[in-house]
Amino acid sequence: MLQIDNKIVSADILTEYFSCDIYKCFGACCVHGDSGAPLEEEEKNLIEKHFDKLKPYLSPEGLAVIEKQGMSVFDFDNELVTPLIGDSEECVYSCFSGITCICAIEKAYRNGDIPFNKPASCHLYPIRIKIFGELVALNYDRWHICSSAIEKGKKNKTPVFMFLKEPLIRKFGKEFYETLEEIWQSEFNADK
Repeated sequence: MLQIDNKIVSADILTEYFSCDIYKCFGACCVHGDSGAPLEEEEKNLIEKHFDKLKPYLSPEGLAVIEKQGMSVFDFDNELVTPLIGDSEECVYSCFSGITCICAIEKAYRNGDIPFNKPASCHLYPIRIKIFGELVALNYDRWHICSSAIEKGKKNKTPVFMFLKEPLIRKFGKEFYETLEEIWQSEFNADK
């Protein structure tokens, strides 16, 4: 474990490899899991504020669930999350391009229809964040559905944190990311 300011970072974020391979997993993380995607209060508010522009990207099934349950729910751990469709594990904010599941929020953002990207918890995956008072723990979450991402990461020699540069900067700032890079370069880079 490493500590950077109030952040406790699991070392495997710097030592393990990962690079999402959506053409092999088809966006399985959006349709599998035991709960919806964790949401921050601000993200919940943004979804509600811009829902009319997000709505055209959603499936009829997703919209039906949102009408019944709302745009966010509390899960079995009493955490704010995205709702799931029926008894399936599919997020209400998922949409499909052929057989590949993508995030409707991200698609609307990339098309310029809404001013925010998908939830930070999704953007940062496979890093999971836990808050302990003033401390923020960043851990690498291993999930069998991401085996192709691990293979691709190893092949390209892309550590988890480098694959997640954009969301790490989005969530914690450029200085934090640069500190991770410096630590990796001095302590973990086998090519140095």
